[in-house]
Parts: sequence; C-alpha cells; structure tokens
Amino acid sequence: MNDRNRPLYMISVAAELAGVHPQTLRTYEQKGLVTPQRTSGNTRMYSQADIERLELINELTSEGINLAGVIRILDLQGRLDERDQELDDLHKRVRRLADRVHELETRESVNSLVRASDMPPLLRRLP
Repeated sequence: MNDRNRPLYMISVAAELAGVHPQTLRTYEQKGLVTPQRTSGNTRMYSQADIERLELINELTSEGINLAGVIRILDLQGRLDERDQELDDLHKRVRRLADRVHELETRESVNSLVRASDMPPLLRRLP
C-alpha cells in the first residue's frame, strides 16, 4: 500500500481537513463516493487519497453539480485512469517487443556474416 492510501485520519479530522461536516462524510460513504477503511473496532479511517477525493467532490458540488453527477464524473475519471494505465502497460510491452525484434535482427545479421565468412572466397562474390 502506498502512503497516499494509508488510513491516517479519523472521521472528525478527515471532515475538518476536507472542510465538511462528519455527517457529510457518512452520506458520501453511503452513496459510494468514498470508502474509508475500518479499524478492528469499526472506526472509519481516511487516507490522504480519500481527503483529496473529498476535496474534488467539494469542488464539483460548489460548481453546482449534484451528487449523482459527481458519482458519474468520478466513475468516468476512474475508468479513464484505468485506460491510461492499460495504455502505459501496452506502450511498455511494445517497447520490449521492439527491443526483442531489434535483438533478433542483429543476431540474424551477425549469423549471416559468420555464415558468409565460412564460405569459400569464390562463392562469397556471387550475388
């Protein structure tokens, strides 16, 4: 788990950091906008990533977007992030494959030169 996702803040601290009331956080959790982790005693614990998400939710709602719209925007943003990761992974794979093709072509060139140098001089001059 990276540091951004480590649960650090209880609901009262998270609400203060995000600039909302703790009940708002409970509502956001019920609507699936944020999913805090829970301690063994069932205490909600929020990460820095959760706080950043809450700040984005506040920004969107302050622009007049209702919670249904916020849910849709966050869903689309999540999908876009997944596609970006898939695209990055594919680019890395293409680079690895291109490197492998280059390696094989180089090896074939070397092998051709070795085979040619093993031929008698008269045959090497033939087209």
